[in-house]
Amino acid sequence: MTYEDLKNTWINAGQRVSDAQHNLQLALVDDEVTAEEVEGLKAKLQAAQAKRDIAKEQMEEAEKAAIKQAKQAPYIPSTAADVKDQFIKDFKDLLSGRPSAAVTTKLDENGEGIGLTIPQDIQTAVNKLKRQFDALEQYVNVVPVTSLSGSRNIEKLSDVTPFKNIDNESDEINENDDPSASILRYLIQRYAGISTITNTLLKESAEQIIAWITDWLAKKSTATRNAKIIQVLNGLPDAQKKTVANVDDIKDVMNVKLDPAIKLTSSFITNQSGFNVLDKVKGAFGRYLLQPNPQNPTELMLLDKPIKVISDKYLPNGGTDKAPIYPLFAGDLKEAVVLFDREQLSIMMTNIGAGAFEKDQTKIRAIDRFDVKLWDEEAVVFASFKGIADETPAASATTAG
Repeated sequence: MTYEDLKNTWINAGQRVSDAQHNLQLALVDDEVTAEEVEGLKAKLQAAQAKRDIAKEQMEEAEKAAIKQAKQAPYIPSTAADVKDQFIKDFKDLLSGRPSAAVTTKLDENGEGIGLTIPQDIQTAVNKLKRQFDALEQYVNVVPVTSLSGSRNIEKLSDVTPFKNIDNESDEINENDDPSASILRYLIQRYAGISTITNTLLKESAEQIIAWITDWLAKKSTATRNAKIIQVLNGLPDAQKKTVANVDDIKDVMNVKLDPAIKLTSSFITNQSGFNVLDKVKGAFGRYLLQPNPQNPTELMLLDKPIKVISDKYLPNGGTDKAPIYPLFAGDLKEAVVLFDREQLSIMMTNIGAGAFEKDQTKIRAIDRFDVKLWDEEAVVFASFKGIADETPAASATTAG
């Protein structure tokens, strides 16, 4: 087998280990899975790991031989600039199928073939660019994690209690004064996508390659994470869903459905179509309901709360084309939703698999690793609407004669 064949065998073997590990983790939290089934999954994982290790050994032998033949010395980057330069070099090497690229393709602690991990400065650029693509991620609570599964103790803002006064030396701190934190468990999921690139990308400058990677990853990651966040929000209980038809209905949501502690940090989120409807609603004195934020004139306020607008593409309408139902989330999404971020965006290329060889193309695969959980369901209300009526004009003042 050629080096390229061995590399693809190793990558595929690592992916099978990852799948087996993932299936085992899911089984451990599924009460319907029997002990025998768990043992079977463990056996499959061990077999996959053994095959992966053998494939890795064979690939490393081929890689060492290729490096020795080419008299190439391994390079260890030391600065952020060096890391970026090395990443571009490795990216080009992978595109061209050079064996030396194997030194940068790794398996993580769970046997995943992660390929090239995106450097921190490029990851930062991706995160900044995602904000321009209407990323819902910026409005939820993002918690970086370093493991595939785990838990966090998180206290709901509405449940926070004050400290007890213990100036009296005989006072004791009761057990019920402990924070009412609950455990929120996560299991990192892997979301992948494949794109086709041309070999002409090899001829571009480092800046152009980084720009292409950054733009592609930002768009794909935004779309993926938005879809997952919306899926979680759609799972709100019926008690947190309300249909609104006028301004008073929206006030009821803010004043009654939300805890006062949540209301202080609340905002509204809708899509383009919903914003277009709200932007035409007039108040009792003939002024438009949406007014500029005095502290930030470029931002509009609804009932003195910021309103964020997300593209219809990322936050679609409900209903039908002829009778759309517009989304309106009211509350504090940072208290309602937690996104556990593995912070391990990675890419891998091949010119053999995924039909690339037959079409003389290069395929690039990206994997994003995260999980999204609904935390404080009472911190947000899904207030859908078909339309919002104008407020009744206020009666004109008259003078008795």
